[in-house]
Amino acid sequence: MEPKGFFGSLFDLSFTSFIATKLVKVLYVLAIIAAGLGAIGLVVSAFAYGTAQGVFALLVVGPLLFLLGVIWMRVLLELIVVIFRISEHLAEIAQQGRKEAQHH
Repeated sequence: MEPKGFFGSLFDLSFTSFIATKLVKVLYVLAIIAAGLGAIGLVVSAFAYGTAQGVFALLVVGPLLFLLGVIWMRVLLELIVVIFRISEHLAEIAQQGRKEAQHH
């Protein structure tokens, strides 16, 4: 089976070609941007409460929130990719089994 492009997979009504593995890089970049904006928003709102809270958020909470958000999204996206790769490999194994059954 020949791999389809993004739009070919997007409009594949039989769902034999997946787009999730093609979108993972874009989703990861968007997650990094979202985590960065979330951390910046937290720091800005913390400075609205006071300088001490702002500095604490800037040095501790903001970076921690960013790091945990990126790690969480990375793990979720890797899980999605693993599930789709398992599906692709099982399809290959099934296809090989059908070929061997036809030869016997």
